[in-house]
Amino acid sequence: MASDIFGNPLPPDEDEGLPPPPPQEGPGLFGEPDPPAAAAPPPPPAPPAPVAASGTPYRVLARKYRPQNFADLIGQEALVKTLRNAFAQGRVHHAFMLTGVRGVGKTTTARIIARALNCIGPDGTGGPTPEPCGVCAECRAILADRHPDVQELDAASNNGIDDVRELRERLRFRPAQGRFKVIILDEVHMMSTAAFNALLKTLEEPPPDVKFMLATTELRKVPTTILSRCQTFHLRRVPQDQLLAHFERICAAEEVPAEGEALAMVARAADGSVRDGLSILDQAIAMAGGGGVTAEAVVDMLGLAERGLAVSLMEALMAGDAATALGLSEQAHARGTDPGVVLSDLLELTHLLSRMKSVPALRKDPALPEAERVRGAQLADRLSIPVLARCWQMLLKGLQEVAQDGVDRRAAAEMVLIRIAHVAELPTPGDLVRRLTEQGAAAPAGPSAPPPGGGGLRAIAGGGGAAVAIAQQPVEAVAAAPAAPAVPVVASYRDIAALAHGRKPMLHAHLVHSVHPVKVTPGRVEIRTKADAPRDLAQQITALLMETTGTRWTVALSNAEGEPTLAEQGRAAEQDRRALARTHPLVQAVLDAFPGATIEAVRDASLDNYGLPPPSAFDDTDPGRDFAPPDAEPAGLDDDISPED
Repeated sequence: MASDIFGNPLPPDEDEGLPPPPPQEGPGLFGEPDPPAAAAPPPPPAPPAPVAASGTPYRVLARKYRPQNFADLIGQEALVKTLRNAFAQGRVHHAFMLTGVRGVGKTTTARIIARALNCIGPDGTGGPTPEPCGVCAECRAILADRHPDVQELDAASNNGIDDVRELRERLRFRPAQGRFKVIILDEVHMMSTAAFNALLKTLEEPPPDVKFMLATTELRKVPTTILSRCQTFHLRRVPQDQLLAHFERICAAEEVPAEGEALAMVARAADGSVRDGLSILDQAIAMAGGGGVTAEAVVDMLGLAERGLAVSLMEALMAGDAATALGLSEQAHARGTDPGVVLSDLLELTHLLSRMKSVPALRKDPALPEAERVRGAQLADRLSIPVLARCWQMLLKGLQEVAQDGVDRRAAAEMVLIRIAHVAELPTPGDLVRRLTEQGAAAPAGPSAPPPGGGGLRAIAGGGGAAVAIAQQPVEAVAAAPAAPAVPVVASYRDIAALAHGRKPMLHAHLVHSVHPVKVTPGRVEIRTKADAPRDLAQQITALLMETTGTRWTVALSNAEGEPTLAEQGRAAEQDRRALARTHPLVQAVLDAFPGATIEAVRDASLDNYGLPPPSAFDDTDPGRDFAPPDAEPAGLDDDISPED
């Protein structure tokens, strides 16, 4: 009997080992004599099956090397350990939910569990075991997909409530041959809501001799009521190094020479799926025509950009050599490589270079191809993280442009390459700011010195996908502010608004947006309110001042024009700061270096919550305040105005 790469006997063909049907003897069903053999019509010719060199029908690699026991499963160590322990302790659950991407072994695992549950051993006396023998009648029937008690259903086509009712009806009967009935439902997430509800009770309390194996690639679409009744196993993607070793064993078993780089490409293209990788390897072996599998052939077959070509393309782009980059792109196009694949390979290489820059130990990773391990390390030494980050962003945007409908994909990809080559010669925003700052520090004081009042400002210039921050150190140190007294001092209208900040949000909003301050003197506040202000705003301000200062204040409503609201004052001050920042030499240099850039905001740490500078104790022009002379008597309460006015 033939065996696979693991030493296990290969599953027999469906009719292998079955005796031919006995010849009919005696009269027919209705008593007529049998027709002579010569008069029997010849059977219709069967379609020719693909025949290998040995004369046996060819089995694709994905079926020929399908795992037959838990030891054959690669990349699923946690699943295998849990199931082995469950069988060893006799704690096998009645329902399993197997989830993962396509081709990682969900259905294969379900079949192995079915064999493990029904195996009777070579001598016919064994029980459930994590190591099915593969030679007993039960194992052979399950391997050949003809066991009457192991039913594999496709939930995509059997997703109705009638299908579930029929299944429940069949479960009423005991197993016809094996120890357990095993129901394998593939792509179970495609069942309808009614079908899920019909299955729910049976799944929760199945007959003692029934086991459910549910498989899905979309676990989120399965109702939680179903998941709560199953043991869920997440089959992870198989790592590339394990796939590579697996493909090497298969090529050795098939006696097909294969280059390591070719198998590495197949492993990368498989994206963690064993079945996808075996299908690609099957195609590569057929393409080789009896020879060896080469990396060049795999590149042509999959339409990939050669890894060395991606590195050469990156080198040309980072050197600003657009002509060489376009020539390499033309070579990829001549091979039939999709422009989007070229950009994707560059994006993957950019990520790898960034990782090499951050984690130098990756440069010695043997799993990396030679071109990426040597030339990639040299590129990582030359490039900085800001340059790689800029390239990453441009490639991401370029992939979106290539994918747009009605756009010439090749032209869009070449425009992305030209842009990357062009900006490679330009400094990053951080380098530009550093150079300009150094030049500004070396320049003598004079016309180029910062304008008065510019100390402590931060002008944020945005545009062209970049933001540049220009920071100017204050010339003189600011004295530390004294600690706030226990009782707040109310000397301006802004002090009143600050008292409401964080304490009375609605009142604070009205003080900022709906009040024109007219005059503030000790014990008295005059304001003009907008139409949207509440009618009891004066009473609210009086209560706030009494609560926070412990002093009775008079709040009077006035018809005077007053000052702009705090919100209006903040907007006007912001415009003044932008105009002031625009005159700064460093800001002007940035705006000239980045055409189309604009000043988005100017930040000053000395400003208050309303975007205004701190009031000066001797500034009589400060909005919202009007101090009495030092020798003035405290103002008394007006007889005609009460706190309720």
